[in-house]
Amino acid sequence: MTKAERTAFVLRELEHLFPDPPIPLNHSDPFSLLVAVLLSAQCTDERVNQVTPDLFALAKTPAEMANLEEEDILAIVRPCGLGPQKAKAIRNLSRILVETHAGEVPCDLEELESLPGVGHKTAQVVMAQAFGEPSFPVDTHIHRLAQRWGLSNGKSVQQTEKDLKRLFPRETWNRLHLQIIYYGRTYCMARRKCDGSENGCPFCPVLNAGRKLPRKTRKA
Repeated sequence: MTKAERTAFVLRELEHLFPDPPIPLNHSDPFSLLVAVLLSAQCTDERVNQVTPDLFALAKTPAEMANLEEEDILAIVRPCGLGPQKAKAIRNLSRILVETHAGEVPCDLEELESLPGVGHKTAQVVMAQAFGEPSFPVDTHIHRLAQRWGLSNGKSVQQTEKDLKRLFPRETWNRLHLQIIYYGRTYCMARRKCDGSENGCPFCPVLNAGRKLPRKTRKA
């Protein structure tokens, strides 16, 4: 398969498998999504969804969150890992939102990235899922699968993002990044052998027929 053929295959088959992929992190507004995505770093979405109801019962808005003691936030978010750093970031970004953005989450990538604890991927998730702006957040699933499928050289997350944005139409980005995440979680996990069996990965054998896989991908 050529890269163009792989791209078309991925678009077609993911639309068939996951025609309406839900947003995995429960949220009610841009602020609750921003906090949930921040908490999801090195943590499962399931765990975050268990923790955030208790957190937002204490504080639903940036102003309310900024008025909490850092220790109160930490007591709730500790199960998500990296608790002290995340609690500090949540309180500080809430304060900045109040002081600089009138208590609103900015719909601007650079302004989001300037907030404590908010990296490029987190900012892109918020842009895509809270504001509907075309973005292509690349997580570990997407980075790994883009390499396995011959869509990127996989040397860095940044390069993977650039490669995928170049290959796929802009209007597909927001939905496609979720579809790839769900595909990775369902069919093509890092430790599962891609052998095309009933319980294996249905994409890799098709996309990689006659293609020499990168060493890391062959071991996965």
